[in-house]
Amino acid sequence: MITLDIMIEAGDWGRLEDVEALAQKAAEAALAVTYEADGAFEASVMLTDDAQIRELNRTWRNKDKPTNVLSFPAPEQPGVEGPRHLGDIALAYETLVRESEEESKELAHHFAHLIVHGVLHLLGYDHEVEAEADIMEALEVKALATLGIADPYRDMAA
Repeated sequence: MITLDIMIEAGDWGRLEDVEALAQKAAEAALAVTYEADGAFEASVMLTDDAQIRELNRTWRNKDKPTNVLSFPAPEQPGVEGPRHLGDIALAYETLVRESEEESKELAHHFAHLIVHGVLHLLGYDHEVEAEADIMEALEVKALATLGIADPYRDMAA
């Protein structure tokens, strides 16, 4: 089980119907397809705009541009009681909308994909090398399928 602390900081997130419930379902789907599925977890999700995500990206990754999602995994805290805090995720509204339009994806589906992607990063998955990317993408596809969302990578095959 995962509990999300969702903060809407900026952006027109009201355009997404019941954004908090959708984020919760997507996070649970990500957790369910990993070996981490047993236990209690929590994460913070900040829904913001391109300006704020650009600042975070510049500060933490030395990349002076907005991005769709950022993940900040928390270190494990052995001996701490209660749910394990996985870390923080931030999503940029304008980038989410632009990508969903450019890729002809439903906004809610793209949002769910980015939440799944962010949670998998918090759990230690990455996509810097091809073998790791293949594993992470397969988990994303599996999690999204449980939500009735088609494979977001199907049209990206080269």
